Amino acid sequence: MKQVNSDLRFVIITGMSGAGKTLALRHLEDLGYFCVDNLPPALISKFAELCNQSSGTINRVAVVMDIRGGEFFDSLSEALLFLKTNNYHYEILFLEADEDIPIRRYKEVRRQHPLSGEGSILQGITAEREKLSQLRQRANLVIDTTSLTPQQLRGKLQEHYAAPGWEQHLSVRVLSFGFKHGLPLDADLVFDVRFLPNPHYVPELRPHPGTAEDVQEYVLKWPVAQEFLTRIVDLIEWLIPHYVKEGKHSLVIAIGCTGGRHRSVVIASQLRDRLQAKHELYLEHRDITLGGTE
Repeated sequence: MKQVNSDLRFVIITGMSGAGKTLALRHLEDLGYFCVDNLPPALISKFAELCNQSSGTINRVAVVMDIRGGEFFDSLSEALLFLKTNNYHYEILFLEADEDIPIRRYKEVRRQHPLSGEGSILQGITAEREKLSQLRQRANLVIDTTSLTPQQLRGKLQEHYAAPGWEQHLSVRVLSFGFKHGLPLDADLVFDVRFLPNPHYVPELRPHPGTAEDVQEYVLKWPVAQEFLTRIVDLIEWLIPHYVKEGKHSLVIAIGCTGGRHRSVVIASQLRDRLQAKHELYLEHRDITLGGTE
C-alpha cells in the first residue's frame, strides 16, 4: 500500500441539484482547496494519486460529484471504497434544499433536470432524492441551503473546513491615475484629488513627478490635503472589515488627478504609508510616466 500524505484532505461535495454545490465549491476554493467540478467517480483513484504525489503542494481537495455524471455516478461507492482502503482521509458534504428552490432555479436557467426525462422537474427531483438517500446517510455534514444566504453558507463552510489558524485577508491595491487617460476599469473606490493645489503650475515643480520630495512637500503642506488624508484613511479603515465580512478578497482604491503625474501620486503614496502597517497593500502609479497638461 502506498504511503498517503496524512495532511491530504478530500471533501466530496454532492447532493441535490440546485442546492448550491457550485457555490460551495467556490467558497472552498477561497479557503485554499484545490477544486474540481463534476469529477467522474471512476477517475477518483488517479486523481487521489496525483494529489498524493504533489509533495505537499496540494493538501486540501474538494470535488463535486453528482448525478450530472449520469451512469458514471453509480460508481461512486467504488470510488469511496478505494479512498477508504488506501487510507485517504475523505469527508462527504451533502447539500439539499426544499423542492421549490431547485424547481425555481431550473426554471430560471431553462435547463432540464438530469433525471426528469420526459417528465416534470419535480419528478426528476423526486427521483434524485431517492437515488441519493443512501449517500446522504453516509455524509459527514448535511447542509440545508433553503434559507441560507451565500454569506451564511460561506460561514458554515469556514467553520467546518477552514484550516487551523486560517484567516481571511483582503489584498488592497492603491492606484494613482489621471482622469484624462481614463478611469481604471478595475477600481472599487475612486477618489478625485483635483481640488488640491496643482504643482503643475509651479514652474520649478512641473518637470518632477509626484515621487519627488519637493513635489510631495508642496502637495502635503496644504491643510486641506492633510484633512483629506485623515478622512479617507478613517473611511477605508472602517470599510475594510465590512468588505472582509462579505467575502471580498481584493480592493482597488483609485486616486485620480488630471494627468496622474503629481497630486494623485503623492496622495496614493501617503495612503499606502498610512495603511500598510495593518493591511497587505500594493501601490501602483499608472500614469506617472505620461506627459501632458495637469
